[in-house]
Amino acid sequence: MTHLPPGFTILALETSCDETAAAVVRDGRSVLSNVVASQMDMHRRYGGIVPEVASRQHIRSLTPVLEEALAVLPTGWQNIDAIAATYGPGLSGALLTGLNAAKAIAWQRGLPFVGVNHLEAHIYANWLQVPAPVATSDTSPPDLPAFPLVALVVSGGHTLLALLHDHGHYELLGQTRDDAVGEAFDKVARIMGLDYPGGPAIQRVAEGIPRSEALPRAWLRDSYDFSFSGLKTAVLHKVREHQAQTGTSNLDAQFVAQLAHAFQESVVDVLVTKTINAAAHFGAREILLAGGVAANTRLRHELARRASVPVRYPPIWLCTDNAAMVAAAAYYRFEAGVQSGWDLDVIPGLKLGA
Repeated sequence: MTHLPPGFTILALETSCDETAAAVVRDGRSVLSNVVASQMDMHRRYGGIVPEVASRQHIRSLTPVLEEALAVLPTGWQNIDAIAATYGPGLSGALLTGLNAAKAIAWQRGLPFVGVNHLEAHIYANWLQVPAPVATSDTSPPDLPAFPLVALVVSGGHTLLALLHDHGHYELLGQTRDDAVGEAFDKVARIMGLDYPGGPAIQRVAEGIPRSEALPRAWLRDSYDFSFSGLKTAVLHKVREHQAQTGTSNLDAQFVAQLAHAFQESVVDVLVTKTINAAAHFGAREILLAGGVAANTRLRHELARRASVPVRYPPIWLCTDNAAMVAAAAYYRFEAGVQSGWDLDVIPGLKLGA
């Protein structure tokens, strides 16, 4: 274990998918800057991410994003103690942009560098303090998540449950066997004629619906794994039945709202039930929610309502991809004495704990 000096400041880059992000974080918790250039509008016309387009846009956006992130520091680069970047999982071309830039910066400035697992970074968004605290004479440690923890990571590309024994010590409990939950939201939204990304669109139209016809839940008994492909197919059948009954391909707003509500309830029920069961079985002291789908207010509220232990989740703007979470995870890597070599390459299919 390496005791990092107070004020240890990390510059982190995140380019795993379609956000070009840079952040400056002090002591692993205090967010000094967190700049994100989103490509969402660019990819919306395609209904999903186009990898080649994402990679080219990262190259265009990286320099201005870096400059904006560093602008908060009075003496710029002189205040940076280390560099970090995501090296997987994600889109290979996108990952290469941020990783190679981060290694070049670290080498040119003689700074330590570490690669960060994108899934681990999402979890560490729960360690961040926002806004950064003002220095005071109070030296009592801030409230930190208490191990052991169960983390539910839900995003467009990943859905998993993990048991965290300590920093860097993870046990994968379960994961999706088919679609990630965010991917399922996108596909179901497309089936119902809603906008991309599907998560916010479905949450918006489902809001205020008192109840609706239940859709199936894939419990996968005796497992902490998830499956959403059957639920997606059930939605498709409902849409086709409705179109056959009405004699038109158009879907009325009430039908869409009720179906969106039923879909969201099914997803939330399975995610919450498996998470609280895992927390009880493994004696977790807290539950952490992380990833882009962690911004779903129904999931947040239901998990907090049903859990018997405290539930943490980041502010919504730290749920989606950002570099502050990468810096938070990197801090504990550096504290453990871990650094990456210049030969570190991207791993698009990187697993949690690797």
